[in-house]
Amino acid sequence: MKVHYKLFFLLFLLFSIGGFSQQDAQYTQYTYNTVAINPAYAGTRGTLNVIGLHRSQWVGLEGAPRTQTLAIHSPIGVGRVGLGGSVINDVVGPAQETYFNVDFSYTIPTSAVGKLTFGLKAGGRLFNVDFNKLNQFNTDDAIFNTNIDGQFSPVVGIGGYYHTKKVYIGLSAPNLLQTNHFDTTNATSIASSSFVAKERLNYYLIAGYVMDLNDNIKFKPSLLTKLVFGAPLQVDVSANFLFNEKFTAGLAYRWSAAVSGLVAFQVSNSMLIGFSYDRDTTELQEKNDGSFELFLRFELFKKYNRLVTPRFF
Repeated sequence: MKVHYKLFFLLFLLFSIGGFSQQDAQYTQYTYNTVAINPAYAGTRGTLNVIGLHRSQWVGLEGAPRTQTLAIHSPIGVGRVGLGGSVINDVVGPAQETYFNVDFSYTIPTSAVGKLTFGLKAGGRLFNVDFNKLNQFNTDDAIFNTNIDGQFSPVVGIGGYYHTKKVYIGLSAPNLLQTNHFDTTNATSIASSSFVAKERLNYYLIAGYVMDLNDNIKFKPSLLTKLVFGAPLQVDVSANFLFNEKFTAGLAYRWSAAVSGLVAFQVSNSMLIGFSYDRDTTELQEKNDGSFELFLRFELFKKYNRLVTPRFF
């Protein structure tokens, strides 16, 4: 399937607001995929944790973003050290970016109930653009003659994460390095000398609180704030309810962007499956059928066959 070149640049601009600033993949179910945005989360659940996630954004819009994530993390040794790794595949039109990351964390107990964890993320990204997938109006346009194949950029990120059994707060920057995807100083090809797409720093603030409404229902309000200089501030607020330690249902609102419905079900002591659906609140809602995420999480408990009260984040 070919994507019209004007649509491609529209999508590229939507994800590159402010000087063509490339942004990280977006998640609605970030509370289950926290290690993707904060390396300090690695190992903090106290189990071997494996999660796979697929997101299709703006379904029905040709060339719309699609993201797949596979991550694994676990505490090491006595539990103060956490280690993990992830692979993320992010596609927008003819552009594909693949992330390979390793996460390291170290936890310091701050009280009888609280723990403060520091994290480090390291890895790389491979960036590809196949201009042959564009339905070009002018096939002789020289800017599209040279594809971008496997352009590598390193990744170094940091994070901090504080949590108790009831509350958590985290601050992170998954990539501190700014890399030019199309560098105007490199004139080896017209495509590379025509415009610049720069990796901008993405800062994340997450927070949440779990309260027991009764013996069978827990309520968790949560917040995600994403800051990219040169782009609008992104704020996600959500409210989730956990029933009988098995079924989760909730609603989320992405400020001036979308509303979401979220569900998850604890199939067994080790397996959780979840789904979310986003509906745009902007004029873009007329051009697509919404966005969805599907995830599957496995937890292998080392010391116990089950957790008496599974953590709700």
